[in-house]
Amino acid sequence: MPLSMYHASVPALLQMLNSLDAILDKAAAFATARKIDESVLLGSRLAPDMFPLVRQVQITADFAKGTTARLAGAEVPKYEDDEKTFAELKARIAKTVKFVQGFEAADIDGSEDRDIVLSVGGQEMRFKGQPYLVLFALPNFYFHATTAYDILRHLGVEVGKRDFIGMT
Repeated sequence: MPLSMYHASVPALLQMLNSLDAILDKAAAFATARKIDESVLLGSRLAPDMFPLVRQVQITADFAKGTTARLAGAEVPKYEDDEKTFAELKARIAKTVKFVQGFEAADIDGSEDRDIVLSVGGQEMRFKGQPYLVLFALPNFYFHATTAYDILRHLGVEVGKRDFIGMT
């Protein structure tokens, strides 16, 4: 039996969002225990030309909601990018989880050939549903989730592979 578009997207997106939420809990506890202002961690980045942690989490959530909405042919909700605390980022993730959970298999299955059009950096990109999911959306989603994890791991937050894949 082939893997459906729904099963190739929604469960993976939800698993990683939930893992990222738990990782942010560990980051908040780390900051509190060491008396580090949250803004220091949230503003940290791996390299000067990369986005900071706060933006990595925002983009991860954006890819989750955008991917499911586009595959379902639904409106992509717009979020303000104004989070300044771990609690606010966790609320963004929770809102995204609720949105993604609102889709059923019937909403997304059959979207392999759906026309997907989006703007990236002011440039229009066109995809069919399956290449959009497999070659663009999921790689970007995991890139930003992994970068958020890597920033926190680099700063000394005690997280590991089991945290990342949600097996703790």
